[in-house]
Amino acid sequence: MSALNVAKLLLLAALACAGSASAAEHFAIDPTHTFSSFEYQHWGLSAQRGRFDKSSGFIELDQDAKTGRIMIEIDANSVSTGTELFDKIMRSSSFFDAQQFPKIVFNSTKFIFDNDQLAQIEGNLTVKDTTKPVTIEVTHFNCRFMLLYLKKACGANGYTKILRSDYKMDSYTPFVSDAVTLYFSVEGIKDD
Repeated sequence: MSALNVAKLLLLAALACAGSASAAEHFAIDPTHTFSSFEYQHWGLSAQRGRFDKSSGFIELDQDAKTGRIMIEIDANSVSTGTELFDKIMRSSSFFDAQQFPKIVFNSTKFIFDNDQLAQIEGNLTVKDTTKPVTIEVTHFNCRFMLLYLKKACGANGYTKILRSDYKMDSYTPFVSDAVTLYFSVEGIKDD
């Protein structure tokens, strides 16, 4: 084999490797379709819910390699319980201390697939000044071309369970449950 043919083969191999390395697609979080919410028990009487109305971040996804990454920043000041008084309490130092710690952040460390379906996302959740590992159970995942944006979009729903006391937010326990379920509804639009 001539030196020219060897050079061509090496160039083709390098291009193939470069193509596979850049197969991950990047999506910007759509803040109008991304919400995080939480559920807790109130005095054993009922499950109460609240949500956060402002989120940002990104998703990186390589479906062929079954790998990905997600980062979501949640604005702690956007907490919404449906009652202004409760919203102020949730923003206070007894709970999110939103003035000192305005962002709640989830950074993934691993995507886990079951065949072609995203099943779990492992990562670190930072609330206030505390970071703990969590596993999000993915209940729905899909990607498709969206005529609305003329771009590909991906979305998912999932949940995880945490203890408030792990994040220094255990005010009013046991009357308000220490255990909290966090729910995530996320959509991302592919970057150009």
